[in-house]
Amino acid sequence: MTTLRAFTCDDLFKFNNINLDPLTETYGIPFYLQYLAHWPEYFIVAEAPGGELMGYIMGKAEGSVAREEWHGHVTALSVAPEFRRLGLAGKLMELLEEISERKGGFFVDLFVRVSNQVAVNMYKQLGYSVYRTVIEYYSASNGEPDEDAYDMRKALSRDTEKKSIVPLPHPVRPEDIE
Repeated sequence: MTTLRAFTCDDLFKFNNINLDPLTETYGIPFYLQYLAHWPEYFIVAEAPGGELMGYIMGKAEGSVAREEWHGHVTALSVAPEFRRLGLAGKLMELLEEISERKGGFFVDLFVRVSNQVAVNMYKQLGYSVYRTVIEYYSASNGEPDEDAYDMRKALSRDTEKKSIVPLPHPVRPEDIE
C-alpha cells in the first residue's frame, strides 16, 4: 500500500529515481530545504511499501489576499517512471489543493512546458485551465531556444466568481509575473 507522508530531509538522499526524468525540474539541496522549512505542509512524498519513493509534490502559499491572489503554487510534481499511470500525481495534486483550501487560497497554479502535452492533458483532466502563456520561461541548454510555459490554474471555493481563471488574451514574459 502506498503511503502519502510529509517529505523529510532524509528523502533528499532517496529521490534520485524520481528526479532523473528529463522533464522534471531539479534544484540544489538548499532550494528543497527552503521549501521544507517554509512550507512543510506543501511538501509531500508517496512511498512504496518497501520504502522506495514513488513521487513527490513541492509547493507553497503565496500572493496577496487584498488583490484576491492568495493561492497555492505547485513548484514541482514528479512521479518515478515505474510508478506512473497509477493516479499518484492526481492524488498528490488533490492533497495540495486541500491544503490551499484550508489556507484560504483563491486558486492553485503551476507552470508546465508547452511541449509536455502529457502533463498538460493530465492537468486539464484534473480541472486546470491555461490562464496565460509565459514566453521563454524555461531555459534551454545545448544551444536550443528557451521554451514557453503555460501558467495553468484551478479555482478554489473562495473564488466564487472564478475570476482567477479568466484567461489573459496575450502572452507575458517571465519578468512580468508577480
